Amino acid sequence: RRMAWLLGEKTGERVGFTVRGERVVGRDTVVEVVTTGVLLQRLQRDQELAGVDVVILDECHERHLDADTVAAFLLDVRAALRPELRLVAASATTDAAGWARLLGDAPVVEAAGVSYPVEVVWAPPARPVRAPHGMRVDPVLLTHVASVVRRALAEREGDVLCFLPGVGEIGRVAGQLGDVGAEVLQVHGRAPAAVQDAVLAGSAGSGRRRVVLATAVAESSLTVPGVRVVVDAGLAREPRTDHARGLSALTTVRVSQA
Repeated sequence: RRMAWLLGEKTGERVGFTVRGERVVGRDTVVEVVTTGVLLQRLQRDQELAGVDVVILDECHERHLDADTVAAFLLDVRAALRPELRLVAASATTDAAGWARLLGDAPVVEAAGVSYPVEVVWAPPARPVRAPHGMRVDPVLLTHVASVVRRALAEREGDVLCFLPGVGEIGRVAGQLGDVGAEVLQVHGRAPAAVQDAVLAGSAGSGRRRVVLATAVAESSLTVPGVRVVVDAGLAREPRTDHARGLSALTTVRVSQA
């Protein structure tokens, strides 16, 4: 949606997307943005990726099972079936030399970015909170996160972006911010398209400040105009294997400072 907006078009014209349960493409679509899971399923159905000339692996530094499997499949497809298939690995933080070797001594293209000064404020709770267990998060921590958002609105300018581990936590924090006088937006995988569009559009037109509550999954891929303060709860949901049951399940964990 952001790419289509930058082109001044509606989604589904030159830029479309496919996620689980939704596909928006048209006859003129030349760029289709898909999730890693969608691409993996497509590779299983059509190993040659008919009609695809270039595959861009964005945020390639994010290592997880689906991403590694997709990269391995694409390398095999190019080696055995589609030698003309172009593979591009893109990231702001990855080991470029390592990916260049993996892709067959591919050229490295660097784009200069703009760095801005960042002030880091440590705002721990007044008293210890219980460590996350399974999917559970201490309600005291969520209340503290809401209070930090209120403090940010009172002491700073611009919009506030707050990262939380899941949809439930986003809803509970949003419920505590109903009287802040700002627009509270909840962004996650199940959020309606209208909410996602409102987040990307910015607040310049409405004149109201915004609080954007988002899952940590969006931390490396979400660019929100107008944000001047980021509040991070320090928690994320990651798959972990329960060796006693032999099953994998999402677990709330503390995020790495790195």
